[in-house]
Amino acid sequence: MMNKLFFLILSTLVLQAQSINGFLEDDRKNTPLAAAKICDIHHCVESDRYGSFEIDTNSSKLYVLAAGYKKFTFLANDLKKIHFLVPFHVKALYLTFWGANRHSKTFKKTLELLKSGGLNAVVVDIKNEYGDVLYKSLLKKPLKYGAFKNRQVYDIDDFVSKLKKENAYLIARIVLFKDELQAAANPDYAIRKNGHIWRNYDGIAWVDPFDRRSWKYAVDIAEDAAKKGFDEINFDYIRFPANQDIELQKPNTMQNRYEALDGFLAYAKKRLRPYGVFISVDIFGNICWSRDDMKIGQNIRNFAKYADYIAPMLYPSSFESGTLGYRYPSEYPYEMVYKSILHASSKIDPKRIRPWIQAFHDYTVRKKRYRDYEVQQQILGAKNAGADGWMLWSPSSKYKITYFQPGSADTNVMTASSISSKPNQID
Repeated sequence: MMNKLFFLILSTLVLQAQSINGFLEDDRKNTPLAAAKICDIHHCVESDRYGSFEIDTNSSKLYVLAAGYKKFTFLANDLKKIHFLVPFHVKALYLTFWGANRHSKTFKKTLELLKSGGLNAVVVDIKNEYGDVLYKSLLKKPLKYGAFKNRQVYDIDDFVSKLKKENAYLIARIVLFKDELQAAANPDYAIRKNGHIWRNYDGIAWVDPFDRRSWKYAVDIAEDAAKKGFDEINFDYIRFPANQDIELQKPNTMQNRYEALDGFLAYAKKRLRPYGVFISVDIFGNICWSRDDMKIGQNIRNFAKYADYIAPMLYPSSFESGTLGYRYPSEYPYEMVYKSILHASSKIDPKRIRPWIQAFHDYTVRKKRYRDYEVQQQILGAKNAGADGWMLWSPSSKYKITYFQPGSADTNVMTASSISSKPNQID
């Protein structure tokens, strides 16, 4: 009897399924859009080089995600065969966990910049490095861990509404495995050393990336942010600690690291698919150049199988002396960004690269002041290398409107052929 009932239910679902086909085109150029993802809540297909697609679905609504374009949704019974996607290149600034408080000067300044600075996106800390969560939700474990105690947003719907009113594309930054609150509450899957919970140089504990409980915790929070109206989920600290003298649940080999982080992203992608959000992942800038995973598990090609955007942290100050032959990389904001993206383009379409760029002063021996020119040069480097926009990082969320206004960086366009040797290059 049960088998007959199962067959009847399955037959009903099959009958409801339909084959949807059509074409995707760029709204401005009227050219075919290849490699776009057409999805329902269960699976996705890709458009071919002619922009053509076909998907079997029993969903009433489908959505399209394509790098460099706004998300597009359409009804399964829509008779239109050609769908036009609007180009969209993220120009974002980072808003700190504490700056997201609507009463803060930082939040008010962010709204002003969105209105007048030519920006169109904001990256917001939903879960920070310590493990604090920005707003209170119905999730039980963050409540149990005390993750809501320092929340800065008391009405998340109002918060989202205020930013959306300025036409802001909202990116939810979620720090993954560096999480003091979660690790302290779960010593059985915290990273350990000599039998005790290990903490890095800033005194913050990590959870073990091999443990699927850490996966579920982070994705539960990401899913809730997607429900609240965020357009993209950005996973940061998607890596293993650089410290090798630690205790993990599995041998700390490159293959195991790859499998763990790939497994997490596959899980996150499946959980987040029903909400039609983009997924981006942050990586070290040096990963653009490295031939291995630098012992932290990051790999551009691997991540690109699951994430829509790869976000290398291309802060010139973060590169070691000697990188690309420059004794002082921070002196070359254009070159560091431009050349890194260009090199990474051998692994992934540059349209799927969206770098983090530096909006803070150099902390290396040169102590270079990063002002309008330095920020604009990085923006120009990203543009000339074919990247899809950029995200501006200031640890204090302090930005100047002149960063985003036409200036010397726009009137002095550089190209690969115009980058010459500099006096302080290393021979």
